[in-house]
Amino acid sequence: MSTTDVRVLVVDDEPPIRKLLNVGLSSQGYVVSEAMNARVAMQMVANEKPDLIILDLGLPDMSGHELLAKWREMGIDLPIVILSSRTDETGIVQALELGADDYVTKPFGMNELVARLRVALRHRLQAQGERPIFHSGALSVNLVTRTVKVAEQEVKLTPKEYDILRLLVQYSGRVLTHRFLLEHVWEGIADVQYLRVYVRQLRQKIEESPDQPRYILTETGVGYRLAEIT
Repeated sequence: MSTTDVRVLVVDDEPPIRKLLNVGLSSQGYVVSEAMNARVAMQMVANEKPDLIILDLGLPDMSGHELLAKWREMGIDLPIVILSSRTDETGIVQALELGADDYVTKPFGMNELVARLRVALRHRLQAQGERPIFHSGALSVNLVTRTVKVAEQEVKLTPKEYDILRLLVQYSGRVLTHRFLLEHVWEGIADVQYLRVYVRQLRQKIEESPDQPRYILTETGVGYRLAEIT
């Protein structure tokens, strides 16, 4: 699917933001539609069948969280990328746990937004299928043999470290919340500090500079993201 085939619905009540997104995304080849509130957005999703939604959390007639939850309850599984303020970490986490694919913060850079859209669309097309071998820079992870290498040198991980890395690989490029990781690795019985300890250990093994990680990126107050480095 090329960008000229991708229909993006921008749901935001601020005309300057809608204009910025329309101009910026149109210049990248996307076909952009706009909705200024939840009511119009619901109609446009039903009638226009967009491929992806950019959703502001602060809508005048319904919160973005409510609209997101309603769409997911209706079985609408389109990629949804959230727009949010930088300080609204709680809102971001809530949106991700309701089924959002990713988020960008206001103010945002168009290049970053387009990169996030591409990741969300790619994951949609893959339908959550795992790639047998994942590559990012010097890091490679074989999900069949459970082998992890950095610069062709095998790295030994503990079972929990591998489970964390496997999830990050499965959703590479997307942010995974602390709760998501805790529920899938520890069935929710550990606290977030426990997760941070294991991520620190994992970075010590796969990062050239663990204090300045290239692969496992921290989304402050939200979770972690595995970078895709070419």
